[in-house]
Amino acid sequence: MTLLEAVILGLVQGITEFLPISSSAHLILVQSMFDMTFEGLSFEILLHLASVLAVILYYRKDIYEIIRGFFAYFTNRTPQNRSMFMFAIYLVVATGITGVAGILFEDYIGETFRAPIFIALALAITGLFLIIIERFVKLGNRTEKEMTIWDSIFVGLGQCLALIPGLSRSGTTLIVGMFAGLSKETAVRYSFLLSIPVILGSSVLAIRDLTSGELLEQTTVTALGLSFLVTFVASWIGIVFFINLVRKSKLVYFAVYCFIVAILVFIFRDALATTTI
Repeated sequence: MTLLEAVILGLVQGITEFLPISSSAHLILVQSMFDMTFEGLSFEILLHLASVLAVILYYRKDIYEIIRGFFAYFTNRTPQNRSMFMFAIYLVVATGITGVAGILFEDYIGETFRAPIFIALALAITGLFLIIIERFVKLGNRTEKEMTIWDSIFVGLGQCLALIPGLSRSGTTLIVGMFAGLSKETAVRYSFLLSIPVILGSSVLAIRDLTSGELLEQTTVTALGLSFLVTFVASWIGIVFFINLVRKSKLVYFAVYCFIVAILVFIFRDALATTTI
């Protein structure tokens, strides 16, 4: 991996991780176009850790309030503390559902649905639901104070769909949350905060790949460090960009993008399929 490729992969991961356009699909396609392969999951884990670091720093005040309220509720059961306590529970529930699904089905899904034709179809489905949720569904206004355990179950199940490349994690959780009646702001906040335990959990499960040393046999420390830094910066920009567009009801832009990429992947599916993806 050259330094230029490190920058490109970092940009792709960072920008697409928190946009409803599937970072996994984009990483697969970019690696395919550059004819790049990495043994194991170590490189993807590294980039995802850079993305989750951006989320943690961006939502650091929210995370502090959730943790503080969670433990404070055991001794001081105010409405505010209860709200933070339950919100933490909802994060755990959705994460647990996704974790179980990942352990059971990730290998099978990864082997079955990485083909270009499946990625194109998944991107098209993502675009379709983004249009439906923005144009044809009456949006709810429930905040985290009105959330229920069923919201976390539905969002957790929706997040499981993101195991399929082309179905965005941020997109599925946002869409399901808004379908369930959550306000845009609550659905976005829940989706982003939910990415922290999900990404960290998947990284822990694959920590052997990250610490095996095989990654350094395939590239250099400089390239990895540059890719990590670029991913972190791009992720931060992606978070701010996405939040602003959601507030302005511009999800249709992402839908159009998904359709365009889906069409291109479908047209060039044979060329993409000839490389190892």
